[in-house]
Amino acid sequence: MAYKDLQDFIKRLEEKNLLSKIQTQVDPELEITEIADRISKSFGPALLFENVKGSPYPLLINAMGTYERMNLALGVDSMDDIGKDIGDFIDMSKYLGLMNKFKSLPKLARMASVFPIKLPTRGACQEVIEENPDLSTLPVLKCWPGDAGRFITLPLVVTIDPETGIQNMGMYRLQVYDKNTTGMHWHLHKDGREIYEKYKKLGGKMPVSVALGCDPAITYAATAPLPKMIDEMMFAGFLRKLPVKLTKSIKSDIYVPAEAEFIIEGYVDVTEPLKLEGPFGDHTGYYSLADYYPVFHVTCITHKKKPVYPTTIVGKPPMEDCYLGKATERIFLPLLKMQYPEIIDINFPLEGVFHNCVIVSIKKRYPGHGKKIMNSLWGIGQMMYTKMIIVVDENVSPQDLSTVAWKVFNNIDAKEDVVLSQGPLDALDHASNLPHYGYRMGIDATKKWSSEGHTRPWPDDIEMTSEIKTIVDRRWKEYGIE
Repeated sequence: MAYKDLQDFIKRLEEKNLLSKIQTQVDPELEITEIADRISKSFGPALLFENVKGSPYPLLINAMGTYERMNLALGVDSMDDIGKDIGDFIDMSKYLGLMNKFKSLPKLARMASVFPIKLPTRGACQEVIEENPDLSTLPVLKCWPGDAGRFITLPLVVTIDPETGIQNMGMYRLQVYDKNTTGMHWHLHKDGREIYEKYKKLGGKMPVSVALGCDPAITYAATAPLPKMIDEMMFAGFLRKLPVKLTKSIKSDIYVPAEAEFIIEGYVDVTEPLKLEGPFGDHTGYYSLADYYPVFHVTCITHKKKPVYPTTIVGKPPMEDCYLGKATERIFLPLLKMQYPEIIDINFPLEGVFHNCVIVSIKKRYPGHGKKIMNSLWGIGQMMYTKMIIVVDENVSPQDLSTVAWKVFNNIDAKEDVVLSQGPLDALDHASNLPHYGYRMGIDATKKWSSEGHTRPWPDDIEMTSEIKTIVDRRWKEYGIE
């Protein structure tokens, strides 16, 4: 199901009793975070604050803050459905043979939804044009007491690669310095930073447009670990099964989602000195340290006549961003399995906050297979940040954390089965001695073979026979115990 815009999604949440509207006035400085944090930790509803102190705009938070709402946001019963669709689409063996070609036509027809549509006219996001922009009118949150100020936390930052002309959309927080400047939090390893470095060679001003409040599929697409040649708007169209409508920015040639609630336009002067940004209470549950980043100068703000400001908070999990991470886990698993067929399943535990822990089960076929998969994963895109990779056998579900812990605690010889690997780390990692660089750990908790040097007999798991399990299951039901 494709939503026309964010407000269409809000209506859907309300219809399913997954939204609470709050009319009492609330303060964007700390108070909204305290409320939203309590609701998030109790797996409560999305919140629409209709009376935010100091701003004329209502504020939406925690919109995708449960598995149910994340599925609803992407229009599926399960996030695995999207992964299966991607896997089916890419599996070219299904297109071989005349009959298979005809059978695959419905899947191929879906390609028509991938390509965005550029409107010849202004979009709904440009119903109101503010030539004298003032960010203080937006209900921007100060989330945590130690934050350096107010931060826009759910921005879709759109830039154009000056060499290829291809647009990029990413999610980078924006610290509001004053009414028309913010920080631009481009990490060292992010695509936005790479494009910024290209502009630095050219000099001058780098155009930037920021969309706030889109169909949730577009918002998710901005966070997805896509290859550089895949346009996020195209991926959003695939998720929506409907093309994304784009409109040209007022001040630049950047195309933005036409149905966004707000568009913030401006530039980054690549010759300007960097400015101190942060600290900020981050998704690790700790404050990320202050550092120097480019400055975003706002030249124009456009919005709908009655827009809704979207935001999120991050901190000690579970938080709303955890479910975006779980969506990535399920959606991209089939692609991972195509590269590494030995992989059975994978789990990014919420407590690992995206990059700090990955559990993977494999069909082990040869000595050292567990170590091979660790090094393979460390070589893929954002997986290079993963501080801990735990490998278990195919009969262990990575989602069953108790069983995984049992295998790790009992199946490893620390000298042989623990791997330390130096490499890149996420910019938010605070535990390493150096920024962006340090040690990752792999734990091979698979059953060890004699060919791996394990000369003693490996004991079998203690487990009841299937016949006895079946008998007890039947009697269990007879007593009405479920």
